[in-house]
Amino acid sequence: MAVDERALEAVAMSHAEYRRLVEMLDREPTEVELGMAGALWSEHCGYKHSRPLFKHFPTMGEYVLTETGAENAGAIDLGDGWVAVFKMESHNHPSALEPYEGAATGVGGILRDIFAMGMRPVALLDSLRFGPLSDRNNRRLFGGVVAGIGGYGNCVGVPTVGGEVQMDPCYSGNPLVNAMAVGVGRREHMLSASAKGPGNPLVLVGADTGRDGIHGATFASVELAEGSDDRRPAVQVGNPFMEKLLMEACVELAEQHGDWIEGLQDLGAAGLTSSAVEAADRAGTGIDIDVAL
Repeated sequence: MAVDERALEAVAMSHAEYRRLVEMLDREPTEVELGMAGALWSEHCGYKHSRPLFKHFPTMGEYVLTETGAENAGAIDLGDGWVAVFKMESHNHPSALEPYEGAATGVGGILRDIFAMGMRPVALLDSLRFGPLSDRNNRRLFGGVVAGIGGYGNCVGVPTVGGEVQMDPCYSGNPLVNAMAVGVGRREHMLSASAKGPGNPLVLVGADTGRDGIHGATFASVELAEGSDDRRPAVQVGNPFMEKLLMEACVELAEQHGDWIEGLQDLGAAGLTSSAVEAADRAGTGIDIDVAL
C-alpha cells in the first residue's frame, strides 16, 4: 500500500519506522499490518521513548521476584509465603477527552494486570495533575477523573485508599492521570504471563469486543491537538461488573487450579495484537491465531 502522512499519523509512526517495517516484511505492509505495527511500536505498548530511561532505575533486589517488563506487574516477596504485586499506569490522553471513562478504564487495566498474576487486588492509589480549577474545563476534567477512578474501584470492590493532586497552568486541558493498584496473594499461586508449550490453545475470556477503543494505543502516544475530540471513539468504555466476575474467576483459578494454566496475560490496549505477541515473546515462541474462529 502506498503510505501517506495521514496514514502514518493515525498509527503514530514515523517515516523512519515505516521504512524499517518495510525492510522487516520485505514488502509494503497491508493496512491491517500497519495498524498492528503502529500499536506494538507505540509509546503506550512499546515504551519506545521512555525505554532508554529504564536502565537508570534500580530493578534488582533480595525481595524482588520479577524482572522489568517480564510479567504483568511487579512482585515483592513479603515473607512467610506472601507476595505483594503492584502496577502503575497513566491514562492521560483518554482522560483529557473522556475524563470519566478515560480514568475508569485506566483503573480497569491495572486491576487486570494484578489478577492476571493470580493475585487479589486490595487497594488503588492515584497521582493527578490538572490546570487551575478556576477554569471551567479543568473543573470538568477534575470531577470526571476523580469520579471515574473511585467509581470503577467501587464497582469492582477495590477501595481507593489514597492519592495526591496538584494544579498548575501547564496541565490545563491536558491532565496527568496516574493510577496504581496493589494486590496480595500466596507465592505458590502467582501466575506467569508466558505462553509456552507447543500446541497449547489460547482462550480469550472477558467482555464482548466492541468498536470502542480502536487505535487507543496509538492515540495515547501522540500529542493532543485541536481536533483531538474526533478521536473520542479511541477511548475504551469500561465494564466494571464484568471485570469483577473476571477477577473472581482468575483468582479462583490461580488458587485452586493453577496447574491448568500455563500463562495468563492481560488484554488491554491493542487487544489480541499486543497480548498475544507479549505472551509469545516472553516464551520465545510463536502463536497462530485465526480471528475468524
